[in-house]
Amino acid sequence: MPENIAKLCIHSITTKPWSLDVALDKYAAAGVGGISIWQDAAQAVGQERARDLVEASPVEVISYVRGGFFPNHSAEARLKALDDNKKMIDEAATLGAPLLVLVCGAEPKQSLQESRKQIQAGIEALIPYAAERGVKLGIEPLHPMYADTRSAINTLGQANEVAEAISHEQVGIAVDVYHLWWDDQLEQEIKRCGEQGNLYAFHVCDWKVPTSDMLLDRGLMGEGCIDVPLIRSWVEAAGFDGFNEVEIFSNHYWAMDQDDFLAQIIEAYKKHS
Repeated sequence: MPENIAKLCIHSITTKPWSLDVALDKYAAAGVGGISIWQDAAQAVGQERARDLVEASPVEVISYVRGGFFPNHSAEARLKALDDNKKMIDEAATLGAPLLVLVCGAEPKQSLQESRKQIQAGIEALIPYAAERGVKLGIEPLHPMYADTRSAINTLGQANEVAEAISHEQVGIAVDVYHLWWDDQLEQEIKRCGEQGNLYAFHVCDWKVPTSDMLLDRGLMGEGCIDVPLIRSWVEAAGFDGFNEVEIFSNHYWAMDQDDFLAQIIEAYKKHS
């Protein structure tokens, strides 16, 4: 188990009621080492103000969330998605975020296979722009329950296939235990990801039993059925030595005192990560 929280990163969406300036101050005071900033948190204060806040904070920016949503039956919409992602890359660069996390998208009016082709094409089209701005792109596979509109990349194996087909150092993968814990091929796919040098991020939380909402009822580590320490051991064995990013969407936790919630995050991280 982690003995300190220097490698703990918290996504700004996790403590959604806090503005970016408050979150940075609270995380820093608690000794949290990193933050992954969601676009809404940066937009709420403005990009220039957000840049000034992160430059003045000891908390390291780990990633910017979230680009993607490439597939569409309309060619015009696919081009707009590229423009939207370029804007996200610009914003990530402004904040000094080294990684833009991609929720890749899906189009229910076409096959998943066609959506995956469009995802790969979209990512490939962004590589020169992202490279110029020093921002890497992290493919995040999502749980199959989101295969309708959120992502046609639903297993780490599928993410590995896309990343390996692209084969560019600008493109890697974000492993999120919430989306992947159920996969009986997970250990070997994490190893494969590490062997290719494609493991760029690691997100943690827990799957509550029973869960009351498939999107907004994530749990603290140790609160549900995911063996986070085991998956972290696979990730570390694959060569990953980056931050452990706590990403929790929860109406329950957003409704509580966020100082108390932060204390619970740190305790759960130390005991169950």
